[in-house]
Amino acid sequence: MAETKSAKGAKPSASAKTTSTTKSGKIRIGIGGWTYAPWRGTFYPDDLTQSRELEYASRHLTSIEINGTFYGLQKPASYEKWYQETPEDFVFSLKAPRYATNRKVLADASETIERFFASGLLLLKQKLGPINWQFAPTKKFDGEDFEAFLKLLPASIEGVKLRHAIEVRNDSFRTPEFIALARKHKVAVVLAGDSAYPQIADVTAPFVYARIMGTTDKQAKGYSAKALDAWAARARELAAGTTPGDLETCGEAPAKAAARDVYLYVISGFKERNPAAAMALIERL
Repeated sequence: MAETKSAKGAKPSASAKTTSTTKSGKIRIGIGGWTYAPWRGTFYPDDLTQSRELEYASRHLTSIEINGTFYGLQKPASYEKWYQETPEDFVFSLKAPRYATNRKVLADASETIERFFASGLLLLKQKLGPINWQFAPTKKFDGEDFEAFLKLLPASIEGVKLRHAIEVRNDSFRTPEFIALARKHKVAVVLAGDSAYPQIADVTAPFVYARIMGTTDKQAKGYSAKALDAWAARARELAAGTTPGDLETCGEAPAKAAARDVYLYVISGFKERNPAAAMALIERL
């Protein structure tokens, strides 16, 4: 990987490292995207050029969820640039294209899915993390249709193993049938925290994908110290293979506990505070 100069104020620190132990998976904490005007002067230094914002963010966080891929295909050159600008152990998750999930018949999404995976995302190499397939709140659970969709998701491409997460936002998915289906296909169900969307904290894959959405302008770090402590503790439990008792599940527990990687993103809420909340969680971990 070609080296890049660190952005001003972006010197890597011990707090911005991936957490891992012999008894738990890795915990990565991040935000959604990196281009947001209100972060300039709050998260980003005033004199930092916009072209170096990813470089800066990636040295204070351990992962970022790319949102642009939800709205359209990105160019191979973009993936290559993102790879070059970030540290060796940094990881991106990608929101899959809405054209694959916002449709009446999910089984018809094959062409969109194939185009997405042929668009250059493998240029992220080892920095390619989970793919988040987000569904509209109006999309209801239909077991046959949903399984047809899950069968379209490739387990690997060109020898690269893929991780898929399914973000469902309708109460009809709160059923053991859906949990069993997700577990059968080894896809993670996105855990919605502090959100109006239904919480489904069942572990269905070898990793956990969480999106917490409760930051507010009343807290300097988005969340209170107590709330940050609670989410850090939950992340540790999930990484160790257990499900925190204060999270909502709707299916049978896994047959046995096993260490899992955890990807936790501070999303939505009072967005201006999201980087501060993510860094506060990294410090606690």
